[in-house]
Amino acid sequence: MNKPALNLYPSDYSDLLHNKLIYKYALENSNIGVWDWDIINNRVYHSKESKLIYGYEESEIDLSEVDWRDRIHPDDLKKLQKLIDKNINGKTKEYRSEHRVLCKDGSYKWVLDCGKIIAYDALGNPSRFIGTTTDITNQKEDKESITQSLNIISNQNKKLTNFAHIVTHNLKEYAGNFESLLHFYDEADTNREKLELIDHLKTVSTSLANTIKNLNEIVSKQHIKKIEREHLNIHQYIENTIKILDLDIVKKQAIIKNNVDRNLFIYANSSYLESIIQNLASNALKYSHPERQPIIIINSQINEEGVLTIKVADNGIGINLNEFGNDVFGLYRTFHGNENAEGVGLYLVKSQVETLGGTIDIESEVDKGTVFTISMNTKKTSQ
Repeated sequence: MNKPALNLYPSDYSDLLHNKLIYKYALENSNIGVWDWDIINNRVYHSKESKLIYGYEESEIDLSEVDWRDRIHPDDLKKLQKLIDKNINGKTKEYRSEHRVLCKDGSYKWVLDCGKIIAYDALGNPSRFIGTTTDITNQKEDKESITQSLNIISNQNKKLTNFAHIVTHNLKEYAGNFESLLHFYDEADTNREKLELIDHLKTVSTSLANTIKNLNEIVSKQHIKKIEREHLNIHQYIENTIKILDLDIVKKQAIIKNNVDRNLFIYANSSYLESIIQNLASNALKYSHPERQPIIIINSQINEEGVLTIKVADNGIGINLNEFGNDVFGLYRTFHGNENAEGVGLYLVKSQVETLGGTIDIESEVDKGTVFTISMNTKKTSQ
């Protein structure tokens, strides 16, 4: 008669051994490292998988002899220490961190570290901390690649928006000038008046041709991440703008004082610079005070670091900044009930100034006037 096989292990021991083998197999095939931190002796023991993540063979080095802080990227250590302290002090149930660790070859890898305290000493202080380490370098690189792609798309969309606004808003000025000049031409009584108006038409036409040429260059280079820049004479660009707005200047008997240094150059995009000047000047004329002669004064100043400040001041109707200060540069925001206002000009100016690496601020008082201050580096930058 056959006897049943003798069970050499108690059932609970057999189950424990079985589970241990399952966990060991799972860890070896998941590329997840395990660490065990002896807090009292400040020694961290690493599994074979954990060492492999850092580029070490299992028997190559005893990582428990190396202070774990020395292997954390300096930029991540402070944040990591705060997370660990919060967990040790009982403020969080679990510890979880994404940080960089130093590998054998001197490079850094991104890891996801998760853990929790599993033992305390007789006084209730944490004594043992265990956790897992997962290599997430590829995920981080993929995320960074996606972020860069989104930034490129966002930048391209911004340039496209700028281009669209230049076409729809700035070219409208030319269309209005042509319409007015042709109307005056039809009403002119003498040949001399007609010849003067033809000269004005030629000036506006030349300026329009240059603007279209610059816009065409932008379109042809849309695939380039950086906008095209060159050294431009600001004084001359202001003079060119005054010619474009000549009809409005004469109609309103306005005075424009261009006090900008004739030898002052800035490294910028020609279409953007033209657009900025044209919008600020036309804005000042559009919102001139009905009871006084419009005066626009443009001054410049440059410091030792090459930072240029341009102030465009007018004596127009002004803006109530207490009521509209947060919306001045917003898209489609208008403040004076002018039926020709579109709320695009100042938005466009701010967007283009910032694209060129500068800033723009406004000071204004109702019935007294407005001052726009543009600050920008005149030197060539990496932008």
